[in-house]
Amino acid sequence: MSIEVAQFICLTDNFGLLIHDRETGATASIDAPEGEAIAAEAERRGWPLTHLLITHHHLDHIEGWEVLKKRFPGMKIVGSAKDAHRLPPLDQAVSDGDEALLGASRALVIATPGHTAGHVCYYFPDDAAVFVGDTLFSLGCGRVFDGTMEQMRHSLERIANLPRETRVYCGHEYTQANGRFAVTVDPQNPALRERIEEVAQLRAAGQFTLPSTVALENATNPFLRAQDPKVKEAMGMAGADPFAVFATMRERKNSFAG
Repeated sequence: MSIEVAQFICLTDNFGLLIHDRETGATASIDAPEGEAIAAEAERRGWPLTHLLITHHHLDHIEGWEVLKKRFPGMKIVGSAKDAHRLPPLDQAVSDGDEALLGASRALVIATPGHTAGHVCYYFPDDAAVFVGDTLFSLGCGRVFDGTMEQMRHSLERIANLPRETRVYCGHEYTQANGRFAVTVDPQNPALRERIEEVAQLRAAGQFTLPSTVALENATNPFLRAQDPKVKEAMGMAGADPFAVFATMRERKNSFAG
């Protein structure tokens, strides 16, 4: 693979994510949740930032951009053309299907509205890695704010249809909490039970639960399994349209206190 990925915690539970192109040394930060922490990690590794790839406009994903720009003045900022009015000043405004080049590596831009109207993901097909921001979480998905439920469902399907070996890097370490809800709507899923046990062991050891994979999320994430008869039955929605199941599931998760 041509890229190396480093992940670390920023703020409370945001992931800092650095993508390093081995051939050229170009390095991108996915979002900018905490400028000083990201800059320190980049400098510790000897990876000066050349790019900032923004997934969406929420403050906990962009608030560190000015610190990063000051520390790395040549850093190129890439983000959604649709959301350019509420993002840091963009050097490259991207839309669905565009490419963002990182040295010798390339990311395909996937528009994933739902969590926000202008959310985008960055998919590195040659490296089997996708950076999904707050659209998809392991065992969960983002809340729907200024997008729509229909958009979110379609966006999740796009990620779910990527090659099964694709590594999935999310914006937050939410897996353990998501598992507590997931088992309430998919209680008969042995793969989910196994994943929950694995996550508990990882967190007890102080380790991250990510990256996940597309295959693992398709097998265990209830928001990708709204068409499964066992999920419908557990939710009391046998025979319901999968979109209705998904929307109900998202609404239940919003108020879940487990």
